[in-house]
Amino acid sequence: MSVIDEVLEANKTYAKGFTLGHLPMPPARKLAVLACMDARLTVSQLLGLKTGEAHIIRNAGGVATEDALRSLIISHHLLGTQEFMVINHTDCGMLTFKDDDLRGRLQRQTGTATVAPVHFYSFTRLEDNVREQIQRIKSHPWIPKHVVVRGFIYDVKTGKLNEVAA
Repeated sequence: MSVIDEVLEANKTYAKGFTLGHLPMPPARKLAVLACMDARLTVSQLLGLKTGEAHIIRNAGGVATEDALRSLIISHHLLGTQEFMVINHTDCGMLTFKDDDLRGRLQRQTGTATVAPVHFYSFTRLEDNVREQIQRIKSHPWIPKHVVVRGFIYDVKTGKLNEVAA
């Protein structure tokens, strides 16, 4: 049985006891979180959030890419979120390579160059990356100045969030 088959079986059990169909579309806490996709981060648990309380947007590195910005803009303008959190974490895989090196490696392995992704958004310092994401979000002309944007680093060894000064 594949892992997908295993999780589909788990979903059958979940669906039998499902009781959250009544939740409204807008997140109750008016919060959107941009976090890394790392499997060690269970974002709702580490923030004490329940289903329906926040939008959780995840990608490699917790980076404010065009798609993440698109989601944040929709989250605010159409669904009422008023605060954004950016969460990076210690021991991140994005610290282990450089974009050009990965692109070259993939081209050698596959024998093919592609047009996308243009960037992998690797970085060398967590704090600098968090600050850069905060700035990308705050400087977008469609994100109002009153929307709170704060950044954090999650420690994968202790479970603690540490705020990064913008």
